[in-house]
Amino acid sequence: MKKTIWIIVAVVVLLGAWLWSSYNNLVTVNEGVDNQWAQVEAQYQRRFDLIPNLVSSVQGAMGQEQKVFSDLAQARVKYSGAITVEDKVAATSQVEGALGRLLAIAENYPELKSIEAVQTMMAQLEGTENRISVERSRFNDAVRAYNVMTKRLPMNILAGLYGFAERAYFEVAAGVEQAPAVDLQVGR
Repeated sequence: MKKTIWIIVAVVVLLGAWLWSSYNNLVTVNEGVDNQWAQVEAQYQRRFDLIPNLVSSVQGAMGQEQKVFSDLAQARVKYSGAITVEDKVAATSQVEGALGRLLAIAENYPELKSIEAVQTMMAQLEGTENRISVERSRFNDAVRAYNVMTKRLPMNILAGLYGFAERAYFEVAAGVEQAPAVDLQVGR
């Protein structure tokens, strides 16, 4: 009888230790996803800080391209008002579309290429875009690790009990693989 009680106590202790450890692992991986998203947002902020400088450097030489500038401003406002990761991803896609048009336009103006401030801003923006790409990839890796953990048996049962739901990947918006259309007609 005494031996049976010790076996039951040992099983309960082991089960409790497993639950404790599993829950802590879920919290750690979930926080890792949140941390990685914060890294993506830090790079977005860097981009948003660079955009006004690039716009002001380019705007004087490209007065007729006001739509691109207003699209960028609207996209930045939409991003700052977004709350969920999904809303921020959608707003970021809008920023990327307008920014792509701005960069395509800037490439087609030879006088802009010779302005040092524009060259510097474009180089910084290119570096930032590379950083964003790396951080998005790391975010998706963190989401994959989390999602795999929460879907595998028996962890999926525990994840469901504690409310750890599947996380969304950062996915590219439809149509961004298309090069932006640029209309260089002066005096519209």
